[in-house]
Amino acid sequence: MFYRLGKFATRHRWLIIGMWVLAAVLALPFAPRAGQVLQSGGFESPDSESQRAIDLLTQKLHVSDNIVQILFTSKRYSVVDPQFSQEVQQALTHLRTWPEVAGVASFLDNPRQISEDRHAAYVNLQMKGDANTAAKLLPDFEKRLQKVPDLQVSVGGGPVFYNDIQVVSENDLRRAEILAFPFAIIALLFMFRSVVAAVLPALVGGFAVVVSLALIFGLGHLTPLSVFVLNITTLFGLGLGVDYSLFMVSRFREEIARGRNIEEAVSITVATAGRAVAFSGLTVTIGLFGLTFFHINMLHSVGLGGILVVILAVTAALTLLPALLGLLGLRVNAFPVRIPRLGRHGFVFNAHAVEGEIDPHHGFWYRLSHFVMRYPLWVFFPVLILLISFGIPFLSVRFSAPDASILPAYVPSRSAYDLLTQRFNQRETTPILIAAQTRGNVLTPENIQNLYYYVKRIKADPHVERVDSIVSADPRFSLAQYQLLYAHPQLITDPYLSAFLKSSVSRNTLLIEVISKYGMVDPQSQVLVQTIRNTDPGHGISVLVDGGTAGNIDYVSSLYSDFPLAILIVSLTTYIVLLLLFRSLLLPLKAIVMNTLSILASYGALVLIFQDGFLHQWLNFTPLGFVEASSPILLFCTIFGLSMDYEVFLLSRIQEGFWQTGDNRQAVALGLQRSGGIITSAAVIVIVVSACFATADMILVKAVGVGMVLAVVIDATLVRGLLVPATMRLLGSWNWWLPFIGIQRRPPALAEYSEPVGIVTMTTATNETDMQVGGKL
Repeated sequence: MFYRLGKFATRHRWLIIGMWVLAAVLALPFAPRAGQVLQSGGFESPDSESQRAIDLLTQKLHVSDNIVQILFTSKRYSVVDPQFSQEVQQALTHLRTWPEVAGVASFLDNPRQISEDRHAAYVNLQMKGDANTAAKLLPDFEKRLQKVPDLQVSVGGGPVFYNDIQVVSENDLRRAEILAFPFAIIALLFMFRSVVAAVLPALVGGFAVVVSLALIFGLGHLTPLSVFVLNITTLFGLGLGVDYSLFMVSRFREEIARGRNIEEAVSITVATAGRAVAFSGLTVTIGLFGLTFFHINMLHSVGLGGILVVILAVTAALTLLPALLGLLGLRVNAFPVRIPRLGRHGFVFNAHAVEGEIDPHHGFWYRLSHFVMRYPLWVFFPVLILLISFGIPFLSVRFSAPDASILPAYVPSRSAYDLLTQRFNQRETTPILIAAQTRGNVLTPENIQNLYYYVKRIKADPHVERVDSIVSADPRFSLAQYQLLYAHPQLITDPYLSAFLKSSVSRNTLLIEVISKYGMVDPQSQVLVQTIRNTDPGHGISVLVDGGTAGNIDYVSSLYSDFPLAILIVSLTTYIVLLLLFRSLLLPLKAIVMNTLSILASYGALVLIFQDGFLHQWLNFTPLGFVEASSPILLFCTIFGLSMDYEVFLLSRIQEGFWQTGDNRQAVALGLQRSGGIITSAAVIVIVVSACFATADMILVKAVGVGMVLAVVIDATLVRGLLVPATMRLLGSWNWWLPFIGIQRRPPALAEYSEPVGIVTMTTATNETDMQVGGKL
């Protein structure tokens, strides 16, 4: 099938190129606008208890986390000075009357919104609509917020956070694209030593990215998509598009170096490297498909966007690239580049476009594989122990949901977050919220009694600093006084208590705020939340718990309750695909284990770098003290497919060697020699592209970029160069065993274009007419 596809692409090359050019032209107006349809949130699970709690409070009490916080600070004035309050009122003049503002909660109404040094205070403005809608209104918000002479004003909160995520993500993407394209071209020039050959992979990757972004623009109108789709789409589009093209172009040059005519060379390229590309793309797609099982929209949408770009990258590699190769022919080696290399007598220059099948007895990878296979146990166990040790730091991982700390310090929401953390009591700003529902009206004497004793039980917990509720508003009041007070709520004269009652009670629904003695992400606060959830209020009272700590617990729980299923489905499906590709029972299992080792090593790096702060000065970020909970999942689903990419190409060449020789040991040496340099080159491309994304200011994107760089480095060196030949040697002929069939030999379909074993070289002179092409030996 792939051989015939190569024939078709060569014979109808103008039609295929024309269709891709038309697709790119149609996509160009929409691709730059993809970010306009993407959303910044998507970190909540709709089925979690915390989300159900906030939905209930929003419906009944109009409580919302769609809050813009305005922080006012002054070195000159204290909050109690009249000038401070006057300037705050002046700043808010046009915001109080703005129809988009649903309510204002000032520090004048709540003294707990005043800093401990009493030189800062904040005002909460509840916005209408959701956070993404409010984020779009921020330009108007800033125009209405008047400047005042003596106060410094900082703006934060959910809508600002989401807007900053959008802005920073787009800036990160532009920076990565500006860096990735030229560096990828330079790396390809070093690999191919030909301008035309180097441009082809970048061209195919660019086509895949442009069309993908246009399709994402359309998909974003049909379903909510996270803004992180942009970064992942570009990362995979460039990385895989260039990778796949690199394998295809390299194989094509090998075939023309053997004296094939252009049509035959393209057909064999598609039938061999193209077949591996198709199965590799399928394994990467399977890895990304695992993300669609999560209820968290950010992961779900990244999975959809990733699948889309991988499909397009594979399609471009199997259609557009063969058509271009058929059109270029020997001109693929045109415009050779003279690159210095280190020889015996110093640096020398050459313009070799390619070395095809070099003498296997003199190749580095051939010699390395034979050395490893001579001492397989001495190589296998030390490397295995080393990789496991890389992953050991992951045992001390601490997970948390993303907050403003994942953003760079210069954006507004991060500045406001840092100010709030430094000047205010964080425990006061991140309370535990309990949405309680009673039988009948909350204010009946019976319900007041039941709630009074329930709150008293919560206050008795040693983790609790304070409980704010209508039955604990004044510690001097007894139960009887509360019952008497709420028997006629319209007669309450105290303005604070009247406002508190109005904001926290609506018929049968009550809001209770619990202040922990510990910080939001402290394990002791998590224990408190679990204790409240496990405590039965009794008397027909039902409770749902929300707040920062509860949201973190539910976020992590939602992710890692779905993660085992995703791992199982991804691993099982990948195993079946590789079983069909390699016709072996053991090779797919070995490939999955090898990938797992690379992933575990990157997991350990996540903890060392982003939780503990190792190398944070070089990577330009502030250590989080935790690992953002979605990062390991993103890395698993991306690295699993990407590492399997190299495994597929390596084992495909080893399989071809086994079909030729029937000797497992010789097949491993030949396969590693034929693919080792190309896989290393492909790994360099992915490392370059991933490193460009590791420069991101957004820590979530930076973590994925750094994790991919480390995983690919480990995968392309320790795993492919040492572990794979060692395990292949230990398994011997069992590598190729399939029940009921036995040891697999050469399939008849490949007999017509099997490779000769010998020396084939091709050199390219300084002009096209002087090309010399070596034939079969």
